[in-house]
Amino acid sequence: MEVQLTPDLQAKLSRMSEQQGRNSAALITEAVERLVNYDAWFTSEVEKGLEAADCGELTDHQSIRAMIDSRYPA
Repeated sequence: MEVQLTPDLQAKLSRMSEQQGRNSAALITEAVERLVNYDAWFTSEVEKGLEAADCGELTDHQSIRAMIDSRYPA
């Protein structure tokens, strides 16, 4: 498989490769693996949420607001 990168992205990848002492192919493989794993996790979480909603397991606005306020105080 070949992937075309913009010159700017190629330069950033080269700098990162040099800084980390790793080859570019290893960095690209790791990045693609993270993307694929994240997408699978996200899709699974959305499906769980939809199933919960279908069962009537919903969280009210006041509870969500309290959670947000506790995590991110003003």
